[in-house]
Amino acid sequence: MSAGRRRDTPLVVRLVVSIAVLVFAYGAVVHVVQLLMPQFGPQLALPGWLTVYFVSLTLWDSLAALLLAARRVEGLTLGCVVLTTDAAANWYANYVLDAAVGVTPGRIGQAVITALAVALVALTPWLAPWFARSKIQRR
Repeated sequence: MSAGRRRDTPLVVRLVVSIAVLVFAYGAVVHVVQLLMPQFGPQLALPGWLTVYFVSLTLWDSLAALLLAARRVEGLTLGCVVLTTDAAANWYANYVLDAAVGVTPGRIGQAVITALAVALVALTPWLAPWFARSKIQRR
């Protein structure tokens, strides 16, 4: 996207995209901290596949943040996939694997991730026209 096109982008679009970039950057930092300092990670014994998925979010959150910051439509797609699968993985960890009853910090986090996923999926059709498309998509 050229600098001129960025200036033509409405402030509300730039604000929503900036918030999304911050959400994914925050997610990447959280997952890196959980890798480096396991005491801040999940307190449950997770199945291997779920551990691999949560570790992979260090890459996927970072990539989504970078693509969204560059206003690439692929960033919207990746962001929707990451948030949706993250919400599902956290649901599984917090409602299937965790025997705790009632509200827990993990369940609050899962609810927040689900709300962010719903918001990004709902806003994507509105945001997409303001994003750059690859040459393959333009044809």
